[in-house]
Amino acid sequence: MIIMDIISQPIDSPQGLEILAKEIGGYFIKVVIDIEKEILSAGAKMHIDEEAQLLSMGSSQSNLWGGGYDLETKEITHDSIINNKPGVNNSSEILGTEIRVKVV
Repeated sequence: MIIMDIISQPIDSPQGLEILAKEIGGYFIKVVIDIEKEILSAGAKMHIDEEAQLLSMGSSQSNLWGGGYDLETKEITHDSIINNKPGVNNSSEILGTEIRVKVV
């Protein structure tokens, strides 16, 4: 069973983060962020599933950016194939500083 959720408020408990990380081995959470609506989808094995969830809720593709959070190192990543947007971001890594700040 995939545990995927839409999040609009900070998660204050380590247990909440651990639940979202279970799908990928318990230490890493994949996320897709809608930088306009300031919500994210988290907990799926693949960014594309989270992207599809946000698109079905009316998010615009141009506002969706993927990354992740490592529970062990507390590091935020900015890497996902959905970030490759020709003419905007020609890499799976988020290159634009303004977008990276919004994702964090």
